[in-house]
Amino acid sequence: MASGVSGYAAISTRVRAMYSDLLTPQDMVRLSEAPDFASLISALKSTPYGKYISGLKDNELTPRRVILQIKNRLADSFSSVIQQAPEQTRPLVKQLYRYFEVGNLKAVLRSIQTVSSWNPEVTTWDRVREILFPFGSFNSIPAQAMVESGNVGTAVDLLKGTSYESTMSFAMKRFSAEQNLFPLEVALDLDYWRRLWAEARRLSGKDREMAVKIIGSLLDMNNLMWVIRYKIYHKLSEEELINYTLPFGFRVRDEDVRAIAAGSDIASVVSRIYPDVADVSALLENPQSGLPKLEHQLKLQVVKQCVAAFVGDPFHIGIPLAYLLLSDFEIQDLIVLIEAKSSNMADEAYRPLLLKTSLV
Repeated sequence: MASGVSGYAAISTRVRAMYSDLLTPQDMVRLSEAPDFASLISALKSTPYGKYISGLKDNELTPRRVILQIKNRLADSFSSVIQQAPEQTRPLVKQLYRYFEVGNLKAVLRSIQTVSSWNPEVTTWDRVREILFPFGSFNSIPAQAMVESGNVGTAVDLLKGTSYESTMSFAMKRFSAEQNLFPLEVALDLDYWRRLWAEARRLSGKDREMAVKIIGSLLDMNNLMWVIRYKIYHKLSEEELINYTLPFGFRVRDEDVRAIAAGSDIASVVSRIYPDVADVSALLENPQSGLPKLEHQLKLQVVKQCVAAFVGDPFHIGIPLAYLLLSDFEIQDLIVLIEAKSSNMADEAYRPLLLKTSLV
């Protein structure tokens, strides 16, 4: 217990200070009331995100550039937590952070395969790097060389020596036959979550308990949304659906995934796992509009799990993990606001998608 206290004393204090610096639900309501994009940016400059966007010139204040800049705050948070986390927990935090590198890798592959209609005066790499997460010194993929290779197969070959090599090499067999990025992206996702879950379960005591609860809640949301979307939109066979999802989780079990894959009523399965989520059947009647709302409800379950981590014993990895997930959700809310205000979207179209204002 003594080693646990000494190992977490500094990071617990630091993370709680960072946590208090997150936007409040009232802050998010105030930002959402900005009448247009320019007003939103002006309001953001008076928040902790101000230092990340204040350096942009007026002609650089585009939605794409602002989004990239505010993501730097999340990158800084991850870097700080990784540096201060007790040694036995760092592999888990680093793997959690790899989520954004996996996203970058997908973006790179999509850019290679997509026929570009961009301004020919701007190179493909210049455009691609504007949408990549600012991963900094933790980056392990040669993104620019991959983009400039102009070929998916050649780009994947450049991943030799990285943690993605074996997964991508195996998935390339199906890509070569179908010329579809779907198997590559699914392979990346499954490998990422398997590694993250393994790191959480590798811990012991309170660290393991809290890591499994928080990481597991996030994994549950993703896995459940995968199986529902694969079933409704992709019409995958039972075997494919099982192969493209995960057989473990915190609340979502293998039997739940298999039940949906086999044709059980989706709403009944979801309602049994998440009794607090209301009107699941109604949401599934119109999946196009209902599934984003269902995902929003499941995200709120993760948010509540994260907030609960700050109550009670502070000497465990759950608090840093919870803070990082809450920071990511905050960025997601801000991206919704930035895109909504820049496109003059009606309030009723985006406000229900904001996580933080749902907590008011």
